Amino acid sequence: MRRHRWATAAGLAALVCLCAAVAYVGTRPEGASEPATGVPAGAGRPTGFPPIEAHRTDTGPASPGLRPRQRPPSVSPTPSPTGTTPAPPLLTVTQGEIPAHVDLTGAGPRDWVHWGLRGADSTVRKRNGSGEIVDEGGPGARGGWDGNQELFGWRDGAAVPAVDGTSTGVYTCGAGNGFALAVAGDGELRTVRLYAGLWMARGRLDARLSVGGPTTTLRMEDPHTSRSAEFTLRFRVPKGARLLVTWTAEAVFSQDCGNVGLQAVALR
Repeated sequence: MRRHRWATAAGLAALVCLCAAVAYVGTRPEGASEPATGVPAGAGRPTGFPPIEAHRTDTGPASPGLRPRQRPPSVSPTPSPTGTTPAPPLLTVTQGEIPAHVDLTGAGPRDWVHWGLRGADSTVRKRNGSGEIVDEGGPGARGGWDGNQELFGWRDGAAVPAVDGTSTGVYTCGAGNGFALAVAGDGELRTVRLYAGLWMARGRLDARLSVGGPTTTLRMEDPHTSRSAEFTLRFRVPKGARLLVTWTAEAVFSQDCGNVGLQAVALR
């Protein structure tokens, strides 16, 4: 009787195990296999770790002081300059001899002016020139004369189209009198050639930039007769600024109209 009960109990236990196995197989996905590591299926991740992110893309090393997976702030790129720094203002002045014949068309491809062709009030300019040369007058009455040692000619004048060679110019007598000129700039290096002279006087050339800076001064003197010179001025100023030039009789050595004179100016 006791043996029969044990067999019955064993049979019941086997039946229960069989039912449990059938139920387990029925809950697994089709084609699933047992884990190869021996870890029971469905075992959870140990507690205390952050959950795994299914779509994590930041695979680089974490920055110090940041929480895991926290990106450092992006740094905006430094914008590159859109233009170049303007060149600084510049002024140099030199003095030399005037050529025996001056071709104003070649010397002044941007602009040129000649004074005195037909008297004290006569002015000839480059046709279709830039207009950057401005005669700003000056103290003293002007007179015209035709005794220059050098000749001036051109092929693109207005209102006189062409002249082969003229010795004319203008002058003003007495100490303190003279001429004032201005030449506009545009940020590029420009060259001005000023053709001037004197008779029994000491002339002083002053050149400066309207944007400031020191004045450059050159002097020329002849107490006995006439003398002339080509003054070469190289300058650079921003657009809207100007080169300012005066040619003045600083002293005269004759009461009979010691003077300074002006023949032409050319710009390239």
